[in-house]
Amino acid sequence: MNIFVGNLPFSVSEEEIRELFEQHGTIQSFKLITDRETGRPRGFGFIEMENDEADAAIKALNGTDFGGRVLKVNQAQPRGARSQRRSW
Repeated sequence: MNIFVGNLPFSVSEEEIRELFEQHGTIQSFKLITDRETGRPRGFGFIEMENDEADAAIKALNGTDFGGRVLKVNQAQPRGARSQRRSW
């Protein structure tokens, strides 16, 4: 399952996020999203884990404080589904 992790502190390192999520299972892949022009973190990323482990991580970490910010952790939506939710 692909997990969206939002509201990350901009100073967070990949190692810190890995440590946080590995408490709930094995990370298959991880991508911290950065700004194309500046290379700075954009405050969100994606983690792929086995379904049961991903569910446990989502339940345990969504809404928790991490580096002074409240994490938003949920199942990632496919790109097409994301744009379909807009109603303008």
